[in-house]
Amino acid sequence: MNRDTKSRPKVFGGRGQGGVSMGNGEKAKDLKGTLRKLLAYMGKYRIHLIFVVIMAIGGTAFGIIGPRILGNATTEIFNGLLRQISGGSGIDFDVIARILLQVLVLYIISAILSFVMGFIMTGIANRITYRMRREISEKIGRMPMNYFETKSTGDVLSRVTNDVDTLGNSLNQSATQLITSIAMIVGVVIMMLTISPLMTIIALLMLPLSAAFISVIMKKSQKYFRDQQEYLGKVNGQVEEVYSGHDIVRVFNKEKSVIETFEETNKVLYNSAWRSQFLSGLMMPVMMFVGNLGYVAVVIIGGYLAIRNAIQVGDIQAFIQYVRSFTQPMQQVAQVANLLQSTAAAAERVFAFLEEAEEEQTVDNPVSVDEIHGNVVFDHVRFGYSLDKVIIHDFSASVKEGEKIAIVGPTGAGKTTLVKLIMRFYDVNQGAVLIDGNNIKAFNRGDLRQNFGMVLQDTWLFHGTIRENIRYGKLTATDEEVIEAAKAAHAHHFIQTLPKGYDMELNEEASNVSQGQKQLLTIARAILADPKILILDEATSSVDTRTEIRIQKAMDNLMQGRTSFVIAHRLSTIRDADTILVMRDGDIVEQGSHAVLLGQNGFYAALYNSQFEGA
Repeated sequence: MNRDTKSRPKVFGGRGQGGVSMGNGEKAKDLKGTLRKLLAYMGKYRIHLIFVVIMAIGGTAFGIIGPRILGNATTEIFNGLLRQISGGSGIDFDVIARILLQVLVLYIISAILSFVMGFIMTGIANRITYRMRREISEKIGRMPMNYFETKSTGDVLSRVTNDVDTLGNSLNQSATQLITSIAMIVGVVIMMLTISPLMTIIALLMLPLSAAFISVIMKKSQKYFRDQQEYLGKVNGQVEEVYSGHDIVRVFNKEKSVIETFEETNKVLYNSAWRSQFLSGLMMPVMMFVGNLGYVAVVIIGGYLAIRNAIQVGDIQAFIQYVRSFTQPMQQVAQVANLLQSTAAAAERVFAFLEEAEEEQTVDNPVSVDEIHGNVVFDHVRFGYSLDKVIIHDFSASVKEGEKIAIVGPTGAGKTTLVKLIMRFYDVNQGAVLIDGNNIKAFNRGDLRQNFGMVLQDTWLFHGTIRENIRYGKLTATDEEVIEAAKAAHAHHFIQTLPKGYDMELNEEASNVSQGQKQLLTIARAILADPKILILDEATSSVDTRTEIRIQKAMDNLMQGRTSFVIAHRLSTIRDADTILVMRDGDIVEQGSHAVLLGQNGFYAALYNSQFEGA
């Protein structure tokens, strides 16, 4: 259902349920393809990214030069001590002070450039996450109903919350770390070559060893990363499902069974998460071990070259610092490589959702909805959720403007499916649904649904004031219009008795008002929306008889002058309907007024009498 205020239906039925976020750790199925999509998605910010790269390279370059200059200070101290031993002038502290001042200036410039880089990258990451959440929210409104009926709520919501958060955090931290690490590696190699090519070659020989260890670890961990994300989704789905239906679980004494199922899934999740995190955690110790080997080799060779006067003592110190600076970005690259797995997996899930097939929202030369009157015709409609399971075989009916049409029949007869077809939540396989002589496919979906109002059995109210919940049917309504709608819905009286009246806050589950009161509020919302066509789906089946009478009066006010489709199991509530459509196994087996159908002594009469035979 389209969620923007222009195209969504003005009244909703079922209350939405929250979901839980999913965790990190999955490896993308198509890492290269996903990264290409992500880079293309970030193309809008290429100028900013160029500045980030320039700042990163500049900040790293100024930082890299520092150890070489500090090495000159060490050389000056060493030579000064030798001069002092031989009776010379000793250490020249003015030279050392100038060297240290140069290093200080370099490090300050490096810090400023790094700060600017972080500031720009943070802005980019937040813009991307904002854009993704907005596009996902808009995408939800264009998705076919079938998608949400086949996917868990927790899985869909996790893409908006956890996956986008993972992506944003990774872009903000890992991207800058990757850029600076690569710049650091290149710069350090250049500086090491200027000091001693031989020592540089020895230090670089450690890289293949590190790469071999990391390659083995990553291959071992990939399987566990996939299992971790898969079972994390299952655990989240179970938690969300059981939490939302915990009353039913208790009623049927299924606590033990639920816990056993959860424990089994959670155990698999624990094992895969433990192994994946353990293996990925080995990367850092391996890199440190290999780095220490490099230090030992550099010290030995450096000492030998210094004895032969091939290099200065300060060059050895600078080279050791460069080796340390070299292994650190290598370790960071290894960490980023690990984070890129979860980043790419999160991006892949987000892109997969954004690339899902959509409903066609608009058509060429759409029919205007400004003059809709509410004449509805079902012309030999045939429909099934899948081609091999047809629910409605051959349904034809004609509804005139302002008529009240009741749809009755046993469970599974196709009553709610019929409503979904009218609102184009699904399209018919054959035949057509016509409004005022126009095929509903000739309307823009949003424009079409804007002329519908729905009041369902399961009320949908959001956290906010009563006034805001009623005004949801018409966001531009004045306070006077809200109150008039509440009066027409017989809700004004009970609202005045509540603390703060229309300004009382409904909690998350709207449990601070009764079920009947919630239903009256949804009816007030529908009255305020003033739809041309109204759909009432079991709107009174969950309340007591006395409340049902009040709701029925409110619905009578709501239905005045509107084409109304009423789905009802309590046949006593639809005796005054202009036409009653009796459905059975997807077909209309009888239609007519209440009196006519009773006189036929057919299927409807049997349904009606079965509800009162006890009386």
